Amino acid sequence: QLYQRSADVFLGVPFNIASYALLTMMVAQECGYKAKEFVHTFGDVHLYLNHVEQAKLQLSRKPKEVPVMKINPAKKCVFDFAYEDFELHNYDPHPTIKAPIAV
Repeated sequence: QLYQRSADVFLGVPFNIASYALLTMMVAQECGYKAKEFVHTFGDVHLYLNHVEQAKLQLSRKPKEVPVMKINPAKKCVFDFAYEDFELHNYDPHPTIKAPIAV
C-alpha cells in the first residue's frame, strides 16, 4: 500500500499510479510473486482551479478496456530492467488533455 501525503489529482496521480503499479510488479517478480493489486491512499488530495475544465472532460469520457503490462520474466532484479523488458498490450488511450503545471 502506498500512502501519498500530497496529491495533484489531475496531473500527478495518474503518473503516480502508473509508475508505482509498475514498480510493484517489478518487486513482486524479483520476490517470486505476481502482483495482484496496487492500493493507493492519499492525504491532501487537491484539484487546482486551472485544471477544473480538464477534469470535467476526463470525467465525461467513457472508460476503455484496461491495458495489460507484460514484463520480461527472465529479469529477477529491479535494477536489471531496461525499457525493452516491458510491453504494454491493448493500450487504446483517449486523446491527450493538456493542462498547465500549477505553481
